Formats: sequence, structure tokens, C-alpha cells
Amino acid sequence: MTKRSIATFSAIAAASFIGANAFAGTTTPSKAVKEVVKEESCITGDIGFDITSQYITRGLVQENQGAIVQPYFDLYFKLYEGSGVLSKVSLNLGTWSSIHSHKHPASGSTTSAWYEFDYSVGTTFEFGKLSVTPSLFTFLSPSDVFADSYNININVAYDDSDLLGAFALNPHAAVLFELEGKAGSGADEGIYYEFGIAPGFQAGPVSISLPLTVGLGSHGFYGDPTGAGDDDLFGFFSAGIAAEYPLTCIPECYGSWALKANVTYYHLGDNAALSSVPTINDGDDNQVVFGGGMVIRF
Repeated sequence: MTKRSIATFSAIAAASFIGANAFAGTTTPSKAVKEVVKEESCITGDIGFDITSQYITRGLVQENQGAIVQPYFDLYFKLYEGSGVLSKVSLNLGTWSSIHSHKHPASGSTTSAWYEFDYSVGTTFEFGKLSVTPSLFTFLSPSDVFADSYNININVAYDDSDLLGAFALNPHAAVLFELEGKAGSGADEGIYYEFGIAPGFQAGPVSISLPLTVGLGSHGFYGDPTGAGDDDLFGFFSAGIAAEYPLTCIPECYGSWALKANVTYYHLGDNAALSSVPTINDGDDNQVVFGGGMVIRF
């Protein structure tokens, strides 16, 4: 083999070696990039809508006629995550609306179909499995059915799945303070209390939950709408079944899509039942609500 041939062969071998290493080198960064992409995002959220046969909030019937569609959009920003007692902090922003085909008797607005628009700003503090979320809840009525309402809500939830496994209850408790305007039925700013559990299980791909909720009030939250009687402590009790079916046909890059369906029974307290517009509820203290919808989580 001549010196020229040896030089040429060496050059080719070196180039092949470098090329092989270059190719091998690109494989590792490619995996690393994929792993980075799969890391939990600092911004998550959900967007969706519900269709319901009745709109009942905190035991007060708002509408039970016509079509009722309730779209919503939430964003969650991770602010802190650590291994101490305080394990995570996040900022929560949310909007929610209720749009009705039936014109409410009290509406004099040109946007009569847009019954309610709510927005909330809150912060969630997680202490292991316990989470505490203080929030500002603002309830507005583009259709001018009710006056603007500003409230402070504090929600406490506990993830007991490690303790009870398949029998986890997922308990929560909340208290809402009316600052200005009314979210309840009384004349004065009051306080609302909520306690609930939502045990659940898997039935194949379908997630089933059985939420039970009790709503109570004080300081006039569930006041007598006629002004002649006393305030009620008991607002409502509800029991339901909710199902969620994942749409796995949608690519993951578009988020996690799911269809929802639910049935809920409500037993209303006396003042809660009477506080709805008479043409809407007629004081009936037993209500059954059917609903469904879709959600996209990202």
C-alpha cells in the first residue's frame, strides 16, 4: 500500500469514526430533549364546558328552563416546589360563565342570555397531601339579574389515597365570606360553609365518583327571602354520580381530553327553596339535575 493510499485510507477511517461518534452523540441529546419536554410544565390548566338541566349554586336554583351551557377556563402557575413542610405553591386564575336560552324574568339587559360571569384569583399552598386555597371569588351578571358579588373563599382538601387506597374519600371543606353583594339568599353579608367527600373507582377506562356535599350558612347567608322568618343554618344536601371517559384517540400533544356525565340529587333547606324566583322553582325542596360536558387538561 502506497503512502498516498495509506493517507487516503486513514482519512476515510477517521472521517467514519468521527461520523459514527457524531451520530452517536446526537442520539443522547435527542433523548435528553425528549425528557426535558416530558417534565411537568410550570403552567397547566383546563378548558371545557358543561351542559346541565338546571343551574343550582350553593343550594339556590337559578334556572331550570331551556338550554344551559356553562363554559370555563382555568390556569395554574407553579410558583414554588420543594421537599419541606410546604411542598408546593401555585397561583390559580379561573373564569366561568352560565349562558341560558331562557330569558330570566328579572333581566332587562341586551345580553339576557349571558346570565352569569365569574372570575377567581387564588393561591394554593400544599403541605404534602393537604392543600389550602384562599381565593377571591367575583360573581357578575351581564344580564343584570343580580348585583355584583365579591367574596373570599378558603378551600381545604386532603388526598387520602395513600391511607385508604381504593376507598379514598377525597374530603374537602370550604368557607365563603360575602364581602359585598350576595351569593346567598339573605339581605346581609353572610358566611357559607361546605363539607364534602367524593369517593371514586375505575370501571375500565371510565372514572366514577360519588360526590356527597352539605352546604350550611350563618349571619344571614340563607335568610328568609320574605323578611318575615329567621335565617336557616341548613342550605342543602346533594348526592350524585359522575363519570368521565378519556378520549384516547386525541394525540397527547393536544392535551388530555375527556367526556363527562353526571346526575345529582338536591334536598334544599326551606329558605334556599323559597329564595329562587317563584316562576323558576315554586319552593320545591327536592331537585334532580342531569348534566354532561367535555374537558381538556393541559
